[in-house]
Amino acid sequence: MPAASPSPALPLDAEGILALAARSMFQLFSSMSQGMFLIDRSGRIVWVNEGYRRFLPALGFSDLNQFQGHMVEDVIPNTQMRRVLETGEPVLVDLLTNKAGTFVVSRLPLREERPDGQGGVIGEVIGAIGIVLFDHPQTTLQPLVSKFALLQRDLDEARRELATQRGRAARSGELPRQAKYSFASFIGSSPAAVEVKRHARRAAQSTSPVLLLGETGTGKELLAHAIHGASARAAGPFVTVNIAAVPDTLLEAEFFGFAPGAFTGADRRGREGKFKFADGGTLFLDEIGDMPLSLQAKLLRALQEGEIEPLGSNKLVPFDARVIAATSRDLPALVREGKFREDLFYRLNVLPLRVPPLRERRADIPALVEALGEDIAQRTGEAPPELLPDALALLAGQHWRGNTRELRNVLEQLAMRSDSQRVDAAEVARVLAETGVETIAAPEPLAAPAAGEGADAAALLRPLAAQVAELEQRAIAAALAATGGNKLAAARRLGISRATLYDRMGER
Repeated sequence: MPAASPSPALPLDAEGILALAARSMFQLFSSMSQGMFLIDRSGRIVWVNEGYRRFLPALGFSDLNQFQGHMVEDVIPNTQMRRVLETGEPVLVDLLTNKAGTFVVSRLPLREERPDGQGGVIGEVIGAIGIVLFDHPQTTLQPLVSKFALLQRDLDEARRELATQRGRAARSGELPRQAKYSFASFIGSSPAAVEVKRHARRAAQSTSPVLLLGETGTGKELLAHAIHGASARAAGPFVTVNIAAVPDTLLEAEFFGFAPGAFTGADRRGREGKFKFADGGTLFLDEIGDMPLSLQAKLLRALQEGEIEPLGSNKLVPFDARVIAATSRDLPALVREGKFREDLFYRLNVLPLRVPPLRERRADIPALVEALGEDIAQRTGEAPPELLPDALALLAGQHWRGNTRELRNVLEQLAMRSDSQRVDAAEVARVLAETGVETIAAPEPLAAPAAGEGADAAALLRPLAAQVAELEQRAIAAALAATGGNKLAAARRLGISRATLYDRMGER
């Protein structure tokens, strides 16, 4: 019996091993796939394996020789082989559906390496290979399809539940939101505005409760948003409770939530309260001075223990929310009158922040008028009116009991009532009188220069904030002269506090 001829020796160099591996992989794909074909760089079919033969009748061909030589997109509907040629990027797994059926396919570019002239090589696309991995995916891939269907069903259920919860939250006003304002939204560069923003930025770096004190309309909620947005909790929710707007009987459920069936008419599934909605973020308690005394003890316990007890439940629920409170009321006076718990006041008053009224930062009024005017214009779609210097001086001299909110109302009315794009002091005075604003005449209104008054005209063509500041100094000088230098009396005449007068005079 003759001896068997020896097998050819395997090449030992790297290129030979790589070539052998490529041939082996090609043969493996050809034998294991449901069908395979090759196209050249022009997209013409140059080779088809035997496995592909059974798809030919459905594509309109009787044999392989007839199939070869055609451009791939002319004979295989919906193919993406041309894209592989053009991009050189493989499509490892894809679904192809045409008149031959639905297939799981793979598409791979074929490259020829050649020198790039700089010591390296580049792989030029010379063709592509198309492989039919499965020809009955609904049967072959049934385990994967079933698992995907199960995951999809679970995802759909989770989405429906989330939509239901968000719908309930939206209807009750409980939908968590992110901060809408930043410190840049607090308009003003006066000493009072700069100081309050400086303290607010420092408060943002702390985790302690913040208590915002100030008259209505001064921007307390805006600063609360800004503090949250600059804090480490900025990615968490910002949840607001306006205590003055919620009936006393509903406040406990609003804060702490309630268990299913806790009271008549309660949601059968219960509801989480604002504390839990603010978990991981900030809870803003607006008008904290209006909180009923009966609920203050429960709020104090929640802040001390970091846990709440929903209404009608005996289960304690932990939460992690930073509290920012605000009030326009005199909390120390309420404590003395027994209307606000002293221990709760100390718990909230860790980082007190007084937001100055508008009359203490009159130099900010020109900038505020500009910003508010632009916002009103965006909402109405009309250009904001231009306030003449005497009109701006009159606005700067008002007491503004409603602060920025009242100023905005006046500007909105000016925009609606003015027949001209330029508004003078007389028109401002009419609107102030009609809206019930306690009008204070400007100490020395700025009049428009007459023709030929070049020096006065040049003086008016300066930054408006500087002109208002000069007007303020003249008013202070006039008040001091009229009161014989009595600063307390002068402050009263100007409608400001003595501390504000000292601040405007540069005496600290």
